[in-house]
Order: sequence, then C-alpha cells, then structure tokens
Amino acid sequence: MTAPTAAPTAPLTSTVDRFLDAVAAGAVTADLYADDVVLDAVVPDWRFAVAGPAAVAAEYARWFADPARIEELRRLRTATGEVVEYTLCWTEQGVPHAARHVHVLDLGADGRIVADHVWCGGRWPAALLAEMEGERASTERQRGRSGTSPESSIDTEMEAARDAH
Repeated sequence: MTAPTAAPTAPLTSTVDRFLDAVAAGAVTADLYADDVVLDAVVPDWRFAVAGPAAVAAEYARWFADPARIEELRRLRTATGEVVEYTLCWTEQGVPHAARHVHVLDLGADGRIVADHVWCGGRWPAALLAEMEGERASTERQRGRSGTSPESSIDTEMEAARDAH
C-alpha cells in the first residue's frame, strides 16, 4: 500500500470534497483512489476489506446507490488526511432512509485516497428512524429537555417516517 503522507491543503480539500460530493450523488468513482487503496469497512455484525480502486468503487456503488443528502457533517484534518463523520439521508423506493458513517481517510502524495477505514451504523429505514426518534425524545424528556434536537434536519426525515406509518 502506498504510504500516506502529509498532503498539501489543496489536494486534501479537493479529494475529500470530491469524495463527499460523490457519496451524495450516489456515484463514487475509482479515480479518487490510489492503485493500492484498501477499504477497511466495519458494518453491523461484520468487518471486511477490499483492495484496489475498482473494487472500492464497486463496493461503494452498493452502499451509495441513490442520491442523498449529507447532514451532521464533521471534518477533522489529520497528519495524513481527514476524518469525516456524517449522516446520510436518502429515499429508496419511496421510503426515507438514513445511515451514520465515519471515514478515516489517508491520502497519498498525489492527493488520492490510499486507505479508507469506515464505520457504518447500518441502514435505517423510516420505521426504524421513527423508533429511534421516539427513544431520543423519551430520553430528552427524562432529562428535562424539550425533546427536539437543535437544527437537525434528520428530525424532518423522522417526522416524515412517522407520518408515513
């Protein structure tokens, strides 16, 4: 595997911005990745790895098959790349969904991704989003809060899920 290096600011921002745009578009392409890239993925009840740009793009074609919105985005630069945390919201066959991901991206000297360590909390369809919102609201009430999260548009997705059922 190409050793990650301290990447210049422009390629770092450009590559990670392009990655996030591709995730939201449902169109992650192999050109984002170095020839010897490794994707190390932790998903509910499993961990696996794929190697090579085409294999990573093919795996992400399954993960990010529909156009989506990235919400609750947080980006933290590291010495070799960036940590990216987000909630992805999309509609699949008319049903709202969401997922929570954290990527630790290492970049090579040319700015391409040499390693993507990703943690996925799972795919949450509307019914599960509504159930999670109910639990969150209950916890907030127990703490004496209003039960609404500030400026979280995922609440809108959850409300739509509740209204659909």
